[in-house]
Amino acid sequence: MITTQEITQIREQVRTWHTKGETVAFVPTMGNLHLGHITLIKEAVKRADHVVASIFVNPMQFGQNEDLDAYPRTLAADQQALAEAGADLLFTPTPEIIYPKGMDQQTFIEVPEISNQLCGASRPGHFRGVATIVCKLFNIVQPDVALFGRKDYQQLLVIKTMVEDLSMPIDIIGVETIREDSGLAMSSRNGYLSQSQKDQAARLKQVIDAMSASIKQGAKIEETIEAATAELVQAGFSPDYLEVRSARDLSKVTAGHDKLVILAAAYMGTTRLIDNLSFER
Repeated sequence: MITTQEITQIREQVRTWHTKGETVAFVPTMGNLHLGHITLIKEAVKRADHVVASIFVNPMQFGQNEDLDAYPRTLAADQQALAEAGADLLFTPTPEIIYPKGMDQQTFIEVPEISNQLCGASRPGHFRGVATIVCKLFNIVQPDVALFGRKDYQQLLVIKTMVEDLSMPIDIIGVETIREDSGLAMSSRNGYLSQSQKDQAARLKQVIDAMSASIKQGAKIEETIEAATAELVQAGFSPDYLEVRSARDLSKVTAGHDKLVILAAAYMGTTRLIDNLSFER
C-alpha cells in the first residue's frame, strides 16, 4: 500500500488506474480505525478494482468545546490494518495541505435543511465541515464509488444529497453498522468509555429496538419517544435527542411515511454516542 500526503501523487495514481479502465473505491476516515472501518475497506474491495483510503482529522467539523486535540491518532496501526484489508493507496494530508489559506478563508459546502437538525442543531457547523472535506476529498481522489457507515445516518444523507445536488458522478454506498458483542455501535469514541460505561451504553441499542417494535405494533410515536427517553435517563444517559423521522429525508413523520428511522444521540459521562435504526411500519 502506498501512503502519501501529496495531492498530485493521489491524482496521478488514480488517473493511471482510470486510463486502464480500472475502477476506484474511496473510504474517507479520521483514523483510529476499528472493525467498522475495516468492514468498509473490505466492502470497497468487492466493489472496485482499487481502493483508496484517507486519514484526516478534520478540524472544520469539530466545535469549540469538542475533542479535536484529544482525538486519538494511531497512524502506524491504521496503516497496517488498511494494508491487510486490501487498500492500495492511503492519503494522509495535514490541515495545512487541506486548508492552505486557513479555515476562515476556505470555500465551504453547505447542504441546507438536512444539516441544521438533530446532530446539526447540537453541533452547529459540523455538517458544513463534513460536506466541505468530503467534497474536497472527492475532487482530489475522483473515485467511482465511496463508502460510508450507516451508524451516522444523518451524515450519510448529507453526503448523498450533496452528491446528487452537485451532480457528482460518484456512487455513495451506506454500509451497515458494525457492533460490539453487547450491541453497542463501534466508534472511535468508545475508547473514552470505562468498562462499566460501555456495559451501560449497550442499553442505547436495546431501547431503540424496543421503540421500533412498539411503533410497528401501533404505539404513538410521541408517547414512544417520551417513554424511551425516560429509559435512557434511567440507564445513566444524558440524552441529546431521540427522534423518529422519515428515513428518506429526515422530515417529520406523517401518516404517509412508511419507511422510518429512529435516531439517537446521548452522552454516557462526557462521551457522546449516536445510533439509529431504520424500519418499516
